[in-house]
Amino acid sequence: MPRRIPVGRPDDGPYALGLDATGDVWASLVYSGRLAHVTADGPELVDLRAPNSRPSRFATTPDGSLWCTRTGDHRVDRLVDGAWRGVGTGAGTGPYDVTAGPDGAAWFTAMEAEAIGRIDPVTEEVTLYPLPVAGMVAMITTGPDGALWCTLNRVGALARLDPASGTVELRDLPDAGCGPVGIAGDAGGLWFVEILAGRVGRLTTDGALTEYDLPDRASKPHAVVTAESGCWVSLWGSSGLAHVADDGTVTVHDVLEADDHPHGLLVRDGELWVACDSGTVVVLNQD
Repeated sequence: MPRRIPVGRPDDGPYALGLDATGDVWASLVYSGRLAHVTADGPELVDLRAPNSRPSRFATTPDGSLWCTRTGDHRVDRLVDGAWRGVGTGAGTGPYDVTAGPDGAAWFTAMEAEAIGRIDPVTEEVTLYPLPVAGMVAMITTGPDGALWCTLNRVGALARLDPASGTVELRDLPDAGCGPVGIAGDAGGLWFVEILAGRVGRLTTDGALTEYDLPDRASKPHAVVTAESGCWVSLWGSSGLAHVADDGTVTVHDVLEADDHPHGLLVRDGELWVACDSGTVVVLNQD
């Protein structure tokens, strides 16, 4: 049976999960401007003293820093030696997702600015790379090719940024209205989800694109995380989870409660952690 960890009120909105340098899990409480540090003794809440900061997504960089975007007040917070401090990304940027880049920097999507941003891990200097279209940039990951890949929700495309040259290329998806959101890279390519089409996509390192229909096309897949085989996907609309194997086999797991509505996912020590709208983090064995 899944383990359920209450981390706040249902209206706090546990949204995403991250790992700090000690291996502890953190959850962003997007609607209350707080973070939850999930310890063995239970969650410890950290008030960011900015109720409208909308803490959103996490990433851990090679130096051990845990980063968390604050979409509401245009900052990216950094946890170093147990203390959180913020890096301003500029008015009108709206940082949403963040990932560890191949250069050790924190790369983020600036949703309001329609750009990809980079935060230098030493100087904390912020550099923005504008995207060629206003596509509502969403989530970001580092691909096996060493490039930064992100989803463009409004135009049904993926964007690839070469960190060496700063050039951006677009990969249009067959369905312009599919609404890609979550994206994750592994050794063989990229997994991504299409929230408006009820599909999971796979783009391999040789450029081959395959899309897999979910059994419930209205399940609204949101986030994706790579697994030992394939990936896990959160089904926000149907309060479920789906596993897509490397061969494309889709298995839906009805292990959540009807009002959970999962968002962010995290794999740690063979377990799948799920952040749910119900104010709960659900932990289950991947097997």
